[in-house]
Amino acid sequence: MKLIRGLQNLRSSQLGSVVTIGTYDGLHLGHLSLLRRLAEHGARMSRPTMMLTFEPMPREFFAPANPPLRLTSLRERCRLLQRMGLDSLCVLRFDERLRDMTGEAFAQLLARGMRAAVVVIGHDFKFGRGAEAAAAAMQAAGQRLGFEVDVVPPVQVDNVRVSSSGIRDALARGDFAQVERWLGRPYSMIGRVVQGERLGRTLGYPTANMRLGRLRSPVQGIFAVRVRGAVAGAGKLLGAASAGPRPAVGGVASLGTRPTVSGTVPLLETHLFDFTGDLYGREIEVEFVAKLRDEQRFESLDALVEQMQRDATEARSVLNI
Repeated sequence: MKLIRGLQNLRSSQLGSVVTIGTYDGLHLGHLSLLRRLAEHGARMSRPTMMLTFEPMPREFFAPANPPLRLTSLRERCRLLQRMGLDSLCVLRFDERLRDMTGEAFAQLLARGMRAAVVVIGHDFKFGRGAEAAAAAMQAAGQRLGFEVDVVPPVQVDNVRVSSSGIRDALARGDFAQVERWLGRPYSMIGRVVQGERLGRTLGYPTANMRLGRLRSPVQGIFAVRVRGAVAGAGKLLGAASAGPRPAVGGVASLGTRPTVSGTVPLLETHLFDFTGDLYGREIEVEFVAKLRDEQRFESLDALVEQMQRDATEARSVLNI
């Protein structure tokens, strides 16, 4: 999949794509329905498939002091879309110019700037200044400007419409089973392991640390997790063979600011069970299985270690390892 930043970087081979538009935060089952329809149009017309998305997310732009709880960073969306077979992801910077663009001007951008062959949108799609235009207006613009418009109905699970806001609510409740049903996969975060303060190592619980890549996280606290990406060459599972693909590694993770050590920047810190090795610089995926407790401040490092031991025992029980 090609990542394109700005329409000015589109290549001639990418013009005339079948295009879907939106933030696609979470890439849930409703989004997957749109992407399947996109792939069908691409195959029918022998055209490449493209997603047009925005950074920052429009809601982040409009409410910088209170940004939305973001399900997926741009990196995470890129990795997930690669697995789904999308040909290209075109990212437009959402700024004052895009905010003030009329619905007609945006439709012209699709027709003239991208030469879109088909535009696939959801039933609740809105576009243009102040969200002035809806799906019906896009269909009318397509008829006038020469591109097809396919409006895809919502997806329901248990008679409830799947939505990013519903997933945020489920994450806030710690209902990872519902989240997995609505995503079609476990909720996860993807990122590169960065250098930390090595405090966990000195306390007997070395961690792989990831920055969140979002202004606000939809989850906070201590979790039982599974980690993918701890593969041969980066480290090894204790007692495992030295060759061949690695299964997911169970672990316990803390997502928060680390108040016991006066931390201020949110960080995802994951201790992998029965694993040894150097993961610095490696991209890993942390799948959230269950929330164990909220983050809290301890009066001493000894008290913190005692709680970490209890957390690790509970996580192993949840993961059956």
